[in-house]
Amino acid sequence: MSASLRFLGIDPGLRATGWGVIDVNGSRLAHVANGTIMSNDRLSLAERLVEIEAGLVQVLAAFQPDGAAVEQAFVARDPVAALKLGQARGIALLVPARAGVAVAEYAPNHIKKSVVGAGHAGKGQIRMMVEMLLPGCAAATEHAADALAIAICHAHSGGANERIAAALLRDAAGLKAKRA
Repeated sequence: MSASLRFLGIDPGLRATGWGVIDVNGSRLAHVANGTIMSNDRLSLAERLVEIEAGLVQVLAAFQPDGAAVEQAFVARDPVAALKLGQARGIALLVPARAGVAVAEYAPNHIKKSVVGAGHAGKGQIRMMVEMLLPGCAAATEHAADALAIAICHAHSGGANERIAAALLRDAAGLKAKRA
């Protein structure tokens, strides 16, 4: 019997950062939790990033994932919006990495294709498929549904990123030991 893994999916955004946690045991997926971290748009950008960070720290502490996945940014028409999204993505990458959790990134079309079967699926299709793949799951928001889709995509990758990261860490430790 294979060991169960817990994955955290993160859909970064400055206004709303979705998160979703699933357990994976072989090919079986199980919903654990999901939610959305909202930042106060009356605060400064720095303060809003702190809110996102604090929320993600709480999620990691509560659910202790084995791996995390974050949606890659797509090229936006509005450079100011793209920059703000990039800053929220930075927080989404930093928090799990700082906690020692390997972080993978997936393109939006890859996530959609992995979950729905089509790279240009709409939000409604994604939510419906997430709730079909995770029986009993009711995504709190569209951001949480997207985060669960990211976690499912990561599970479908077979956790390869965690195995690669662990192997690289072992190799680096081995080289360091040889040099000492």
